[in-house]
Amino acid sequence: MTRQFGQTDVKRLNRSWRRVTRSRVALLLESVGQPHNLGSITRTAAAFGVERIWLVGDTASPDHPAARKTALGTGRFLTFERVATVAEAAAQVRADGLRLVAVELAEGAVPLHRADLDGGVCLALGNEDRGCSAALLAAADLVAYIPQTGRVGSLNVAAAAAVAVAEARRREWAAMPGGEPPSASGPGDG
Repeated sequence: MTRQFGQTDVKRLNRSWRRVTRSRVALLLESVGQPHNLGSITRTAAAFGVERIWLVGDTASPDHPAARKTALGTGRFLTFERVATVAEAAAQVRADGLRLVAVELAEGAVPLHRADLDGGVCLALGNEDRGCSAALLAAADLVAYIPQTGRVGSLNVAAAAAVAVAEARRREWAAMPGGEPPSASGPGDG
C-alpha cells in the first residue's frame, strides 16, 4: 500500500538528491513586482537548491510581508543580491562563473528542452506583464522559451520560474551515471 511520506522520510529523500546534485543554478529577476510572485519563486528556488537570486529593477523585496508569507520562511536558504541595472547583474552573473539564460517568448529563442542548461546557469525572468526587457535579452548568452500547447499566451512568472528551474535540475539528474536518481524508498531504506 502506498503511503504519504512523513517529515523524516522527506528529509531523507531530499538529502539523497542533494548528494547527487552538482550543477549550480541561480535566478535573475527583472522587475518582478508582485510580492506573491517573488515569494512563490523563492520557495521554488529553495526547494531546487538555487544558490542566489539577483533582484533587478523594480523587483519586490523578499522582506515584503506578502513575499515572506508565500515563501514560508524558505528565503533563509537563499542569497539575494539587489542590483540596479541589467548590465551590472549580467556582469555579476558572469563573474560568478554562470551563463545567463533568459526565459522569454522572443524571436530567436530556442525551446527550453533544447537549451544548453549544463553546468552553471542563471535563469533570467522578467516582469509579469512586459517580460524581459530588451537590455536583458541583449545581455543573455541564450534566450529560451517554454513550449505551450494550450490557448493561453504565457505562464505566470512564478510558474515559468518553476518550470525552468525544474528543467535545469531534471537535465542534470537524467544525465547521471546509470540514469537513475535515488528512489523514493520508505523509512529505513536509505
